[in-house]
This record gives sequence, C-alpha cells and structure tokens, in this order.
Amino acid sequence: MPTDFLLNQPSAREADLARLRSRAWRTAQVNTRPSFDRVTIVLHWATVVLVLVLFASAGLHALAEARQSDFAPVVLQIHRSLGMTIWVVTALRLAWRLTNASMPPFPEHMGKLHRVMTKFSEYGLYALLLVQPATGLLTTLFNGRPFALLLLRFPPLMPRDDVLRAAFNLSHELGAWTLAALAVSHAGAALFHHFVLRDDVLACMAPVMHQHVPDRAHHSTSKHIPGIKATH
Repeated sequence: MPTDFLLNQPSAREADLARLRSRAWRTAQVNTRPSFDRVTIVLHWATVVLVLVLFASAGLHALAEARQSDFAPVVLQIHRSLGMTIWVVTALRLAWRLTNASMPPFPEHMGKLHRVMTKFSEYGLYALLLVQPATGLLTTLFNGRPFALLLLRFPPLMPRDDVLRAAFNLSHELGAWTLAALAVSHAGAALFHHFVLRDDVLACMAPVMHQHVPDRAHHSTSKHIPGIKATH
C-alpha cells in the first residue's frame, strides 16, 4: 500500500506546472488582457515571414556558391534586399512602439525573472534585426565591387579592404546564428505558453486564438488540481 501511494503521487515538476496553469487560468478569467494593436501585429508577422525567407535565401546562396552556379549572384541580391527590407520594417516597428503602439501588460502569473528574460530576448531580437543587415551591407561595401540592392545597381562605393571585409563577414555569420537561436527560443516560449501553460501570451499577438485560451486552460487545470471542477 505505501508503495502504491508513492507511485501515484504526481512529481514535483508536474505539481509546479499544474500550479502555474491554475494561476494562469485564474488570471485569464479575472482579467483578460487586450491584444496588441493591429499595426504591431501586422509588422510582427511580416517580420516573421521575412526572416524565414531570409534564412532560406542564405541557405540557397551557400548551396549555389558551393556548386559554382550562375544563380548565386541573383540569390545574393535577393538575400541582401530582404535584409534591408527587414531593417526598414524593424525601424518602423520601433518607431511605432515608441509612439502609438498599444502594449498589453505582462500576465500576472509571470515572475520577475521571467519578465526580465522576455525583455532581454525581445530587445536582443530588435538589435540583431538592425545590426545584421548593416554588417551584411558593410561586407558588401568593403568587397570593393559593384553590387545590386533591390532593383538598383551601385558602383563600388569603397576601396576593397580584405581585413574589414573578413571582420564584418564573421560578425554577420555569428549574428545569423545568434538571431536563429533567439528566434527559435522566442517561438518556443510562445508555444510553451500556449500549449503548456495555456495562457493568452500567444493569443495577444494572434487575436484569432484568443477565444480558445480560457476553455483549454480550464479543462487542463481541472485535470491536475484537486478541488477544481470544470463548469460549462
């Protein structure tokens, strides 16, 4: 009997997760947070699409160069143009955020450390989305050759400098890996909030999901927390 009792007890991790779900659900029921404003949402998802295409173009360019394909310069032009587009979109996002953006408060169940980590990830993404296109462009400029950007062609604007070109190229590559890591962790955190904690963090940036959050949280919580029963 004692052995069966111990085996049937939930683990500490499950108990902690259940408490977090319960707290998140109670917060959602009492004080449903507003979504981000429409401009912020549109710019956010536009950035997501642009970054995905940007990484795809980087992979295609590496493959084309490895095969010495004549298509490599075209892919590089697309990659470079996408980078500058992301720079402009990110600048617009920051300008909007500092002036007219509507930002929902943090969920009440998020601790201080969690909030600090979220801000660090967010500001890191903003910084990289601005720095990456700059280091890529500087790599191109110090190559000392004509280049294409968007639909425009430019003559060499700076003399060739192999040392600076190599330095900016290295920083661009390191920045790309850092951006990928931050983007994946950012997306993973949003999915964790939505599918595990079942709060409205993702729903605030995707309002179409907002109406489904409380019910899922309620049913999930009632399965793990003694004394809480689902109501309909």
